[in-house]
Amino acid sequence: MTNLLQSVSARTRQFILDDKLTVESAIDKAMDEVIEKSQITLPEESQVREALVHSIQGFGVLQNLLDDEGVEEIWINSPNEIRIARNGVAEVVSVSMTASELASLVERMLRSTGRRLDRSTPFVDASLADGSRLHVVIPEITRDHWAINIRKFPRKALLLSDLVLRGAIGIDEALFLSEAVRAGKNILVSGGTHTGKTTLLSALLAEVPDEMRVVSVEETFELNLPNRDWVAMQTRQANLEGVGEVTLRRLIKEALRMRPNRLVVGEVREAESLDLLIALNSGMPGACTIHANSAAEAVLKIRTLPLLAGQNIATEFVDQAVASCIDLVVHCSISADGFRRVAEIAEVGRDSGSKPVAKLLPFDQVCDEVA
Repeated sequence: MTNLLQSVSARTRQFILDDKLTVESAIDKAMDEVIEKSQITLPEESQVREALVHSIQGFGVLQNLLDDEGVEEIWINSPNEIRIARNGVAEVVSVSMTASELASLVERMLRSTGRRLDRSTPFVDASLADGSRLHVVIPEITRDHWAINIRKFPRKALLLSDLVLRGAIGIDEALFLSEAVRAGKNILVSGGTHTGKTTLLSALLAEVPDEMRVVSVEETFELNLPNRDWVAMQTRQANLEGVGEVTLRRLIKEALRMRPNRLVVGEVREAESLDLLIALNSGMPGACTIHANSAAEAVLKIRTLPLLAGQNIATEFVDQAVASCIDLVVHCSISADGFRRVAEIAEVGRDSGSKPVAKLLPFDQVCDEVA
């Protein structure tokens, strides 16, 4: 089967290049040749045709996994070790490829993104056409093989009502958060990796009234919003001459010139947290996600990250900014069997020393009952 596919693939590409045929016509012509020379069954012919379309127009052996809505993430440790996650649970799949096929596949994925991968830039983050996030690391940063992650996101924007039906959040909490968004509260969505932070943030932003304008900034496009008045921006890496980089900090500043009613940062990790806090303290409602193990740790982290902006940033200034502008922390978690839920909802208040702290609202017991 593999030799047959390689033979037909080579002839198909030749017909495309030499005879200027369309992909479909080239496949038909190549298949006619093979059928005349060798006996193949109808199921084999169908499999070869599908594989050819995926190889030439799609992403080869990964295309079926990308098309499978039950697959949340694909990661590749080596060309013959491919794993996926379904409903938060990892499994190995019986799919493999050669190192050259893998490199060619990544090159095809990056072709339309404007991002590059080479010795001087051994990491890359990019958004694929279907909205999936691609992350690649190459040797010598990795030991032997290219390390690839493809994180998929729901093709349909999920609403809070969808999350209620899935049991990810209780109806009381959903109503509370909906009112908070409509009232212009500033919300920090926290959680570990794969806990559903981006999905929840998208659902919360869907509650923004239609007449309000949302401007979002991300490292790579991940948010999926149904909002009518929404502008999404992503960062850009430097070109081969080392110029042209566009950072999250720059995007936040540009977003403020775009008449937003809501400013959204997909995820704060470093010094851009300072720019977000300054914007929120100027009366601009907004939201973001942050990696943390609890609502309390999320508040501690948002107090710490702005200090990365420079030595002249005072802790007292950051504490004052966080206490003044962050209203709520919504913490997401995932269980061992892959079940995602809202685990904590906390208001941000001040302790006896006027430092910002997370004060849990009495939703935890309700969330546990729903889960």
